[in-house]
Amino acid sequence: MTRAVEPIHAHAAENLRFIRDAMSRASEFTALPGWGGVAMGVTALAAAAWSGPPDNSRRWLWIWLADAAIAAAIGLLAMARKAQRSGMPLSAAPARRFALAYAPPLVAAMILTPVFASLDLGARLPGCWLLLYGTAVATGGALSIRIVPLMGISFMALGTAAFAAPAAWGHYLLAAGFGGLHIAFGLLIARRYGG
Repeated sequence: MTRAVEPIHAHAAENLRFIRDAMSRASEFTALPGWGGVAMGVTALAAAAWSGPPDNSRRWLWIWLADAAIAAAIGLLAMARKAQRSGMPLSAAPARRFALAYAPPLVAAMILTPVFASLDLGARLPGCWLLLYGTAVATGGALSIRIVPLMGISFMALGTAAFAAPAAWGHYLLAAGFGGLHIAFGLLIARRYGG
């Protein structure tokens, strides 16, 4: 009994698909935008100057919520552009894994923000936001370039300091984190990791 020999091209497409999937699973998410981080930092410095110290007012809260929305839009747009330049779409496996690790701490911050505000703990929101944002960056960063988890840990340390510091320093700590850390790490990422 002779066995039929299958032509090599019959398995080539399947092998290529396997190799692409394996490489996609093994690769890290590199579309973090350095220049987008710098722009996000600049908007945070403006928000800190405009908002002043945390005072449990709706005005203070809305300034920071507006800045968060602006920063998210800047970050997503810059990330999409960098991903497009690198040829790795945001729908690829590394980006999805990054998002799955990054999102839960941000969702926790969104849930805790109205809780803090309703309990007149708005002056302590800087610590909450910095700590949870840092957690998001550190966990997502575990699937990214090495500098990203360090950035997350820096935000977490600043968030911890914000809880220990007088509440009136909140806007300075938000400026240092969302402003200064974004600018510093954004410049490093832009210089070392292609924008």
